[in-house]
Amino acid sequence: MPAYLVAQVTIHDPVAYAGYQKRVTDAVAKYGGRFIARGGKTVLLEGRTFGTRVALLEFPSLDRAVEFYHSADYAEAKAHRDGGAADFNLFAIEGAAIDRSPPP
Repeated sequence: MPAYLVAQVTIHDPVAYAGYQKRVTDAVAKYGGRFIARGGKTVLLEGRTFGTRVALLEFPSLDRAVEFYHSADYAEAKAHRDGGAADFNLFAIEGAAIDRSPPP
């Protein structure tokens, strides 16, 4: 069953954050993930928002998403945004099984 990582981000240092972006893309792919949305226009429809940027990633499973997060590959990328380059909220959601077969 797929799983999704949702990141809510406020970037404070675009130069340092660019180092994170450069490294995170390869780390995501290494763990079977892919970006579905990354920093595009966002419209708040209800509630409160955190951050000015949202990213949505898909992984083959929740276990694989968690493995990615705890990996040395991600730690290397994350080091480029730690220390004030960006504020992050990041959470994982297990996806629902969807029947994609055509209707009878």
